[in-house]
Amino acid sequence: MKKFAQKVQQFLKSEDGPTAVEYAVMLALIVIVCLTAIRSIGTNASSTFNSVSAQLTTAS
Repeated sequence: MKKFAQKVQQFLKSEDGPTAVEYAVMLALIVIVCLTAIRSIGTNASSTFNSVSAQLTTAS
């Protein structure tokens, strides 16, 4: 158990832990931006298709 505590203490002192957390935060932000962009594009595409469909229905 003492060996495990020493390893945890060494990990917390090293720079690997904070770096991993920074990468995880950046990845989460990138995913959020991508999902927001995809949702916005999907909404705009849906609106465009509905508009074209309505115009085709009234034209025939």
